[in-house]
Amino acid sequence: MINPWAMKMEQFTRFTPHERARLDALLVGRQRSHAVHADIIAEGAHSDHCHVLLSGIACRYTILPDGERQIMAFLVPGDLCDAEIFVLKRMDHAIGALAPCTTAMIPAGEMKTLLREVSRVSEALWWGTMTDLAVLRERIVDHGRRDATERLAHLLYEMLLRYRMVGQTDGETFDFAITQTDLADATGLTPTHVNRVLQRFREEGLIALRSRRLTVVDPPRLMRIGRFSANYLHLERTLSGDPAVRDRVGDLIDYPAVDYPIDARQGELR
Repeated sequence: MINPWAMKMEQFTRFTPHERARLDALLVGRQRSHAVHADIIAEGAHSDHCHVLLSGIACRYTILPDGERQIMAFLVPGDLCDAEIFVLKRMDHAIGALAPCTTAMIPAGEMKTLLREVSRVSEALWWGTMTDLAVLRERIVDHGRRDATERLAHLLYEMLLRYRMVGQTDGETFDFAITQTDLADATGLTPTHVNRVLQRFREEGLIALRSRRLTVVDPPRLMRIGRFSANYLHLERTLSGDPAVRDRVGDLIDYPAVDYPIDARQGELR
C-alpha cells in the first residue's frame, strides 16, 4: 500500500519495518471520500478524528465577512489536515477539497498516543507539523516581499517538490486541479493577473498545463525566477544525501539560486 503520509515523514527519519507497518495499519479501513468543493472539516467544527490526505488536493481557507475567500495553504497527499483540533475546541478555519479527495480518519486517542510517546514516529509527526507551519510562513513572505511573478513561480515550484516527496509525480508532471481563482485566493492577486503571469510562463517555456496536469518544463529557471530555497521544508535526509529518499527531490534542490532572470522591481521575465 502506498502511504504518502509515511513517505512525507521519511524526509525526517528512517522508519524501521515495524514503524512503517504501524503507520500503514493506521490507514486501513478508515478511508473517506470527499467531493470537489466539499469541506473535509468546516470552520467552527470539532472532530474526534484527524484527517490525513491520501489523494487529491485540498486547502486551508477562511471566508471573510464580505464573502471573499482567503486560501492560506494547499494540502497535498501526505499532509495532516487538522492535527490542531486535538488542542483547540473548534477549527478556526476550514479544510476544503479542491478536487475529489480521499482521507484517512485517525481517531483522536490514537493520534494523541503517537504524539505523546518518545519515538521516531512521534518526532517525525512533530517535524511534519513544524514543516507545515513553515509553509504557512512562506506565504507571509509571498504577500510581504515577492511580486506576482516570483510569488507564482515559487508556489508552482514548491508544489512540484512537495508532490515529488510523496511519489505523486511523473517526472516533472503532476495533477494540478487548482484553478486560477484558487491561485488568486492563495496569492492575493486577481484571477486576471494570475492568468497573465501563467500565460507568460507558458510562452517562455517554463510550464505546460493540459487536462489538469502541470508540467514544469524548465525547473532550474522556474526555481531562479521564484528565488526558491528549500530550507523551509527541512528535507533532512535529502540534504544529508541519504540515497533512500534523495532521488525523490534531490535534483530539485541542487540548482544554484543565482543569476535571477527577472527585474526585481517589475517582475518581468527576460
